[in-house]
Amino acid sequence: MPKCSKSEKIEDALLWECPVGEVLPNPSDYKSSLIALTAHNWLLRISATTGKVLEKIYLASYCKFRYLSWDTPQEVIVVKSAQNKSSALARQAGIQQPVLLYLAVFHVLPFSLIGILEISKKVFGNVTDATLSHGILIVMYSSGLVRLYNFQAITEQFMQQKLDLGCACRWGGTTGTVGEAPFGIPCNIKITDTPPLLFEVSSLENAFQIGGHPWHYIITPNKKKQKGVFHICALKDNSLAKNGIQEMECCSLESDWIYFHPDASGRIIHVGPNQVKVLKLNEVGNNSTQHQISEDFVILANREKNKNENLPTVTASGRVVKRNFNLLDDDPEQETFKIVDYEDELDLLSVVAVTQIDAEGKAHLDFHCNEYGTLLKSIPLVESWDVTYSHEVYFDRDLVLHIEQKPSRVFSCYVYQMVCDPGEEETTNRSCEKE
Repeated sequence: MPKCSKSEKIEDALLWECPVGEVLPNPSDYKSSLIALTAHNWLLRISATTGKVLEKIYLASYCKFRYLSWDTPQEVIVVKSAQNKSSALARQAGIQQPVLLYLAVFHVLPFSLIGILEISKKVFGNVTDATLSHGILIVMYSSGLVRLYNFQAITEQFMQQKLDLGCACRWGGTTGTVGEAPFGIPCNIKITDTPPLLFEVSSLENAFQIGGHPWHYIITPNKKKQKGVFHICALKDNSLAKNGIQEMECCSLESDWIYFHPDASGRIIHVGPNQVKVLKLNEVGNNSTQHQISEDFVILANREKNKNENLPTVTASGRVVKRNFNLLDDDPEQETFKIVDYEDELDLLSVVAVTQIDAEGKAHLDFHCNEYGTLLKSIPLVESWDVTYSHEVYFDRDLVLHIEQKPSRVFSCYVYQMVCDPGEEETTNRSCEKE
């Protein structure tokens, strides 16, 4: 029987806090919580203040769950499995995996199960990935094709049985308790026919974002030479917005990225190694059918021009040689933006900036006014930041969570809680004023 031990290896984690005024059935639901996924398919809800496990759910034994994502507008958590891949011997024998991956979907506040959905090759074809966002099932293919389906309609049509956590269930001739080991959670949403298609588009590396007012989407044209070029188009007729081709002029190892602002303002955030652009989507004049992209504000990295750049050198023979070299925009020795996030209750943009100092990297978390981009506060992170590792930083009200993934899937989690320092009250209460 799978057990959940204190030394359980964490695969992924999220942070949630209860909105003010929300009425919930259990006292523990009001506590700020970390949602953690372990290496043995346990989903844990942990108190963010005490570290005590408030709730634990055994997902399943029929697949390996690995990834957590948070669909904020829908107050939904999605746990995605690793992809089922056939062995070399199975492929030679012509045996293919019928189910490519699974999505376990939960409501939060209170925490409850929606169901586990299977993505099968028979229905969707050769899928490379799938996810859930804004109540939309997004399915991706190796060709760059992205297809969208209504998740609610899928659950209504294909849910075989409604399951409740902690309740007895009979499934496939076996009786057990939903969410407890070894029974786990059966896959209760099995799509047998292709659901109605909402929308499809082709994009390089399946890069696709949807949002704005009215609805727009962001793609990269499906050609390798177009990498780093983003097209912003109207969803209703696929027309390109005015100034809708966005390209950040930067020379870096890591690509810039773009997405719709999660504050539901309809704005767009474009992040590069040394700048964060916040863009607006507006009507062109009084024409409500045509829209344009304009700049709202820009956040720039704190950099000094390299004093040794392009300085002449005098050789032993007296010949003057001028050296020409340019650093990459994401050179480790320069302050570089790594993560940008938004805290909805405080209405703040958080930006993680990293600089390589000697042998180790140092990072700081900056809080900016969401309306004008004004810098309000900068907090140095105590731990070093190795730029070769994978990092995630979450900011929720007074809590900051830094998850670091080291080689061999070894994770470190650093939790910060912000407290009001009376001595800094004058500086922390700075207002959001446009400069």
